[in-house]
Amino acid sequence: MKPLFDHPDHSLYSNGMTFLRQPMVRDINNIETDVVVLGLPFDMATSGRPGARLGPDAIRRASTNLAWEDKKFPWKFSLFDRISVSDAGDFTYPCGNAEYFTAKLEEAADKLLAQGKAILSLGGDHFVTLPLLRAHHKHHGKMALVHFDAHTDTYSNGSSYDHGTMFYHAPKEGIISVEHSIQIGIRTEYTEEGHGFAVINGMEGNDLTGAEIAEQIKARVGDLPVYLTFDIDCLDPAFAPGTGTPVCGGLTSDKVLKILRALQGINLIGMDVVEVSPAYDQSELTSIAAATIAHEVLHLWAIKHKPE
Repeated sequence: MKPLFDHPDHSLYSNGMTFLRQPMVRDINNIETDVVVLGLPFDMATSGRPGARLGPDAIRRASTNLAWEDKKFPWKFSLFDRISVSDAGDFTYPCGNAEYFTAKLEEAADKLLAQGKAILSLGGDHFVTLPLLRAHHKHHGKMALVHFDAHTDTYSNGSSYDHGTMFYHAPKEGIISVEHSIQIGIRTEYTEEGHGFAVINGMEGNDLTGAEIAEQIKARVGDLPVYLTFDIDCLDPAFAPGTGTPVCGGLTSDKVLKILRALQGINLIGMDVVEVSPAYDQSELTSIAAATIAHEVLHLWAIKHKPE
């Protein structure tokens, strides 16, 4: 007789909070699954409200609300029949040591990518994307960036560890091609002259259909390897209040899901969902949105890399 805690029909509120209840692994040097989920509890680069270090835990807990569906509506295949996913837990580092975090995260991501694994990262503030991009560049070369956000994060006046400067540094390091990159949901100030990135701002994003936005994204990225980064403040605060720098006028969760589903076929090679700050959340709206977006992005990866 199986022990009670082995029953496949887990209660939504039982423990074992890995992402989508997938198996946990601790040794990143020998992983057999297709995709590794990595939590990044880091928020030392925030410029607004803190708390994103608690994001990975909140997203995992929210994901239990999604794990019961065999086929996530409206997808027509069962994700875990097509790909295997492991949760490597949270990346650990000495408290307050941003330099160590940055170097060691790049090193850890490099080890996973060298094994042929894809990484789904759960932030954490948005600075975590920069060391992740550096690691992905070593294996995939210059990439296109698909960036959902209220802010461009291309500001040059921040410190070495600042969640508003990653996409100022990444092009200068030759990691991403701005000519093939696009930002969706932007609704804060940035210098448009010489910006380089294509931008679909928040107002345009709310007026266009999801399919129209996806068409622009696909035309922009072409066949390049694509890294997709989703700052949860791309969503309007009505749908994602639990974040450090909320901005009114954002996209709806429905619009974002329609965009993601219409991106089938892009050469997706890396992905993260960041900036969930649970202390400012209401009824777990933000963490549920983040878990759902991460789940959808896994479907996108599966469509490209594990076709039927």
